[in-house]
Amino acid sequence: MHPEHQRDCWNKISRRSLLLAGSAAVPCTLGLPRWAEAQGTTSAASGYRGGIATGNTTATQAGHAVIQEGGNAADAAAAALLVLSICDPAGRELHCFGGEVPILVFNPKENNVEVLAGQGAAPRLATRKYFASIGGIPRSGSQAAAVPALLDACVTLLERHGTRSFSSTAAAAMQQLEAGDEAWQQNLLKTFKTLCAAESAARGSRGERLAGVSDAFYRGSIARDLDTWSRKNKALLRYEDLAAHRTRVEQPLATAFGGHQVYKCGPWTQGPYLLQTLQLLREIEGFEYLQRDPGTIHTVIEAMKLALADRDAYYADPLFSKVPLKALMSEDYAAMRGPLVDSKRASVQLRPGDPAQMQPLLAGYRWDAQSQSPVLDTTNCVTADHEGRMVVATPSGWAGALAGETGIRLGSRLQSFNIWPDHPNCIAPGKRPRITLTPTLITRQGKPVAGISVAGGDWQDQVALQILLQHLADGASPQEATATPRYGTRHLIGSFGQPPPQLGNLTLDPRLAPSVADALKKRGHKIEVTQGPIGAPCMLSLDRNSGRIDAAGDPATGRVAMAH
Repeated sequence: MHPEHQRDCWNKISRRSLLLAGSAAVPCTLGLPRWAEAQGTTSAASGYRGGIATGNTTATQAGHAVIQEGGNAADAAAAALLVLSICDPAGRELHCFGGEVPILVFNPKENNVEVLAGQGAAPRLATRKYFASIGGIPRSGSQAAAVPALLDACVTLLERHGTRSFSSTAAAAMQQLEAGDEAWQQNLLKTFKTLCAAESAARGSRGERLAGVSDAFYRGSIARDLDTWSRKNKALLRYEDLAAHRTRVEQPLATAFGGHQVYKCGPWTQGPYLLQTLQLLREIEGFEYLQRDPGTIHTVIEAMKLALADRDAYYADPLFSKVPLKALMSEDYAAMRGPLVDSKRASVQLRPGDPAQMQPLLAGYRWDAQSQSPVLDTTNCVTADHEGRMVVATPSGWAGALAGETGIRLGSRLQSFNIWPDHPNCIAPGKRPRITLTPTLITRQGKPVAGISVAGGDWQDQVALQILLQHLADGASPQEATATPRYGTRHLIGSFGQPPPQLGNLTLDPRLAPSVADALKKRGHKIEVTQGPIGAPCMLSLDRNSGRIDAAGDPATGRVAMAH
């Protein structure tokens, strides 16, 4: 784990009330069917035994049912993730069974946070030379698929932190498949039944039986079927790629902020840049958080631009690339970079730092650009239980090719690599792509207090940062924080196909007042007002004194919460 900064930082924050323009009203059920309303599914919920929020009504209900039946947060999360893989929506776009999911877990038994790195690697045939020869990495299709990681991540979550069997956890997902009338649904149901049969046939402990599930998928008949299909369809995935896959259990990164510890996954995600941004904000003299204030928005965006530039220049799978993480995360580096934030003028340059030489700017920095980014998204899952366990996950997959009669839709995550020679995130066999998926978990005095998951590609940590600031600085509830108008920047190299940066861009929610936009224009920002919400967040908080769990998601983006 990165050393946690010891100083109780950012005491300059002022606690102020949010000006929410009605977003703290009664829980919203907008867009939900009447049967969902009857069962009490809304955008916000509170309870004491457990709570859950996801991007899909059925998934939230599945996780909530597990909690009601006596399961814990890990059991509920695994059930919800499996349902999300087939229902958000219909296993075709946002998430898929052949996709991926980074997970942060707070373990109350050991009082620690760990990362379950549910991201599959590039197949052995996925070389830079090959993709350069065909004009780049496809945005979708069979050749864009990394090794499917979701199944083993769910099994690992159950084995390390859960109490239930895979078969009971998968029951809700299988029920949805049984009700489906498409061929892929019935085929995927057969795959699920194969997995359940493998668990039943395995001997030994609960952990050994769960291992039988992963073995059936990655080293058994399903892996052989995927290999056969892949060879017939000129795809790159092979049995050997599947057999080598294991979910890595890693130490998180963390930084101190306002008396809290904020945890993220490693630089194979974009997560560390949120921590870098927090460190930069601590260095800016006189900075106070004021929701919807143009000065606050300007400062936050300018700090994010600096951290995002470091993301684009340095982040990659640390098993393959030398990521200068210790320097990037150091207080000295933040103190050196902080003065680059001009309080009066927006930057229109990409400005990564030079951590190797400990210089504020990397001399002669240039970037490449490829294609425009596809219009796709991801989904969410946050859970907590009365024992103090918290699970924060951001599942995705961007479903592409349907792998024959397995019913498995493979993801298209290889598009998050580039093919630039010598770049840290250049594709290589066995390497994980640097992904945008980035859960956030927050503790205070060693206990979990909040978890945030955001759908939205390059928006994800930009939105997570705003929600975090509202919660820590102003005490905003999950319902308030997830419904508040947001902002973001495309002043970055896009993570999907590497489209060029929109230098100076600042995208605003239309609910922000015109006077805010005018004030930001005067600072040199190139304002774009979006037609819809920026990102799709879910959040959960855990009150350490009362044990109350509050779960919520943005009602404008169809997020659904339940609690018990």
